[in-house]
Amino acid sequence: MTLTADRTLDEALKAAEARYAAARPRSRERHEAASAFMPGGNTRSVIHFSPFPFAVERAQGQFLHDIDGHRYTDFLGEFSAGIYGHSHPAIMAAVREALGDGLSFGAPNRYEAELAEAICRRFPSCEMVRFCNSGTEANLMALATARAATGRDKVIVMEGGYHGSVLKFAGGGAVTNVPYPYLLAHYNDLPGTLSLIEQHADTVAALLIEPLMGSSGCIAAEPAFLAGLRAATRRHGIVLIFDEVMTSRLAPGGLQEALGVTPDMTTFGKYMGGGFSFGAFGGARELMTLYDPQLAQGLMHAGTFNNNVVSMKAGLTGLRDVYTAAEVAALNRRGEWFRGELNRVAMSRQVGIQAVGQGSMMALHFQRGPIDRPADVRPEPAKRALLHLGMLEAGFYMARRGFMTLSLALEPADYDGYLSAFDVFCVEHGDVI
Repeated sequence: MTLTADRTLDEALKAAEARYAAARPRSRERHEAASAFMPGGNTRSVIHFSPFPFAVERAQGQFLHDIDGHRYTDFLGEFSAGIYGHSHPAIMAAVREALGDGLSFGAPNRYEAELAEAICRRFPSCEMVRFCNSGTEANLMALATARAATGRDKVIVMEGGYHGSVLKFAGGGAVTNVPYPYLLAHYNDLPGTLSLIEQHADTVAALLIEPLMGSSGCIAAEPAFLAGLRAATRRHGIVLIFDEVMTSRLAPGGLQEALGVTPDMTTFGKYMGGGFSFGAFGGARELMTLYDPQLAQGLMHAGTFNNNVVSMKAGLTGLRDVYTAAEVAALNRRGEWFRGELNRVAMSRQVGIQAVGQGSMMALHFQRGPIDRPADVRPEPAKRALLHLGMLEAGFYMARRGFMTLSLALEPADYDGYLSAFDVFCVEHGDVI
């Protein structure tokens, strides 16, 4: 591209959008046609971006191919669900085996108990587990369990937290949230959160938290913060729930194992279904046995596809045979290295960008300095859009908000290619970012 003197950020972004649109006429046509039957041509808000999203035709390994003939190296990793890459051979073989025996039985199948055992043996908090169909549903069920077990109604969540499409707390909450009474705490503010607990202890059923905030920018919890919450919730009989829908990928037993803080319950989703719809909630036996249908007062928990055979088989194969402890360690080491290299490039080019996160989860922010909570993050929508479009132009896919999760399919040349393209972006756009 040709740079002009004294251009503005707005001019740079408009030029990038024009190049993007001109190169993707079929995706534009698909988006416009879809808009007649879906609001904004969309049924998943997070994958929309301006001027319109490209449409994928096929995917294999670490690559996405759009309907306009472009290939992208996938650094988004399906927002952490795509840890195995696209069409991993072991997962595909497992799915074919499951499909060969039939799809939906309305009865137990061969795989669900094996997957439950694998999860319980792997994650310290899980003595028993139940399955559902998404991370959102898992969090809803965990909160319902805590409310039923304690007889209390309030839930403490973190300002800016995200636990699914009906549990969003940016800006204090969303009108589409499930209508529980929430108390908002601030991430990594131990004194403030402890004060909130003490004030409302008799009415609080649960404290729900991600040990690393994914959607808010890959912000890590301070170990002392989580340890303090563990002690306070235990003292007051409050159910501590770790949302590890994303972060369970960061250590063999999730961040709870890595940090040495064991919650009462944990929620799962994303990659744990092997690329298929999946959710799970598990925890202490005394909480989970509330759902034992053999008990006269057992709580009802139904769901047509809770134990669907494809998710159960794919999930079991992925967790047991593919994402082994050795692979967990290797992938997250690569993530630490990659994040360090991104920061090295940004510093060498003297641009105000930093990569934050942990292991194979990270986010790029247009600022320097500590980021301890969502309020510390500068939105910078135009700069984020320019980076997103610039990396797409170079053939690399990430989220518009700067979010990336790495997959097992990525190879050394892919990391080197991304770093080279990121360096070019910093050079070409350093004048406006």
